[in-house]
Amino acid sequence: MIDGGLAPEGCTPTTDDLPRRIADFATLGDALDYAASGRRGMNFHDGRGTLVRAYPYSELRDDALINARRFMTLGLAKGDRVAIVAETGPEFAACFFGAVYAGLWPVPLPLPTSFGGRDAYVDQLVVMLTSSDPALFLYPPELSEYAQAAAAKRNVPARNWDSLPEVEPSLASLPETRTDEIGYLQYSSGSTRFPHGVAVTHHALLDNLRAHGLGLKVEDADRVVSWLPWYHDMGLVGCMLSPIANQISVDYLKTEDFARRPLAWLDMISRNPGTTLSYSPTFGYDICSRRMSSVTKASDRFDLSRWRIAGNGADMIRPDVMQAFVDSFADAGFKAQAFCPSYGLAEATLAVSLMPPGEGIRLELVEESELSGVGTEAQERPRRYRAIVNCGKAVEGMEIEIRDADGSVLDDRSIGKVWVRGRSIMVGYFRDPESTAACMVDGWLDTGDMGYLSGGYIFIVGRAKDMIIINGRNHWPQDIEWAVEQLPGFKSGDIAAFAITGPSGEETPAVLVHCRVSDPDERGKLRDDIKERVRAITGISPVVELIPPRTLPRTSSGKLSRTKARNLYLSGEIVPFDVAA
Repeated sequence: MIDGGLAPEGCTPTTDDLPRRIADFATLGDALDYAASGRRGMNFHDGRGTLVRAYPYSELRDDALINARRFMTLGLAKGDRVAIVAETGPEFAACFFGAVYAGLWPVPLPLPTSFGGRDAYVDQLVVMLTSSDPALFLYPPELSEYAQAAAAKRNVPARNWDSLPEVEPSLASLPETRTDEIGYLQYSSGSTRFPHGVAVTHHALLDNLRAHGLGLKVEDADRVVSWLPWYHDMGLVGCMLSPIANQISVDYLKTEDFARRPLAWLDMISRNPGTTLSYSPTFGYDICSRRMSSVTKASDRFDLSRWRIAGNGADMIRPDVMQAFVDSFADAGFKAQAFCPSYGLAEATLAVSLMPPGEGIRLELVEESELSGVGTEAQERPRRYRAIVNCGKAVEGMEIEIRDADGSVLDDRSIGKVWVRGRSIMVGYFRDPESTAACMVDGWLDTGDMGYLSGGYIFIVGRAKDMIIINGRNHWPQDIEWAVEQLPGFKSGDIAAFAITGPSGEETPAVLVHCRVSDPDERGKLRDDIKERVRAITGISPVVELIPPRTLPRTSSGKLSRTKARNLYLSGEIVPFDVAA
């Protein structure tokens, strides 16, 4: 062991003599320059948590500077975009920062997902290449077939990044970079048919990274473990750029390896006595709880006692899932107060709010009619409540307002549209002034989310565009999905609820459900049970379709895409099982 027992053998150290600076830099290149003067860095592990490569920030800087000069040799000029498939590894990091040092705009692109196949991935690359209009497209050698097909459709120069050493580095001076210039383009996880490239300046990024470090109260002995993808803002900004700007060593597990062996994430935290920070959307905690054997004590395998910040964000936070995780891993030393709910979005660089460390998950029960905007006085049905998770307080430099449909600011505990303003808000969507104008007004950003403020804390209720409106009554798809999940045999992500237009033009709730039952009679009973659950919530008999497992589409960050599920269902691309009426 090295580093006084705070880092696994061979890894970059957890502690360092380099004085800590909390992202107080003018540019991202300046942040890496400073981190490179210390001994910390990145560490890449295989699916079983074995160290594959330690990559100190000093080595990353050397490789990035060489790549910057190679990009200049290739004729790339300041402000050009460089699209890069964001595989978790030293090659992407060196290409990303090489673009930064050369005054280019790196554009992280997603890896293939487990659904959709080759054509869907090529199409996804094509729309992002069309939107970002890069001067160069870089990709890992194993994705050559996909990447070359996409590049050919857009006539974009493309090469696998293993070929970069063949390019002689330029001897010309690197361009100067101002803090108000664009640092990179970030595509939101839902970017598919109409992608939105979020343009983020160096100043906005560093401001958000500083707010992130201050909000988490970064300590000298902090260390990060992450499996989050680098093409999503939570993975790129929260777990790659923030550790560099705040000088923290990180241990990485590839997202695909986490998907195969989720508990490898917790194994890595347990084996690494310096780990104190790690983040995941709700589904990551959920899948770990479900993988635990009922006869195996967590303490026999894991030690999670040093996990100081268990960040949670990127999707609606499920209190039942969080409680299940605590129940599963409390005897391994996991503390419920380590949970750190947050709220953010790519258009705000990343963080909008963070729960103060140590406060854990805090809930408020909100009556259904308050969520739907319908009064309770004349209701005959029993009152129902939903537990809403507190997502913390606005980070430094960020303001949050709740507004009604007319734009008026609402009082505490009044549900409305969430608007945010701050130094880390995006410049706009790249080459899309119409979409930018639709969500930005006088420096304020319309997030598209619904929520309310209470005593300075923000509570997120759902996405406005996902709202299902039936007979003038609003219903959140999450409520319908959660109700169905309470039936035996279902897990988070098995259900998608949305509205469709019925034969008479009326709005009708539709529910697509992953079905693992093969017996026709059992399928019929299951469909009836689901219908009854949904009818109890909406008052209307829904369309219920049982579909094969792993059919529902997800965004690049793993979130359920209800909009895409609806489109695939209506186009006939999602084919339900036949169920006898």
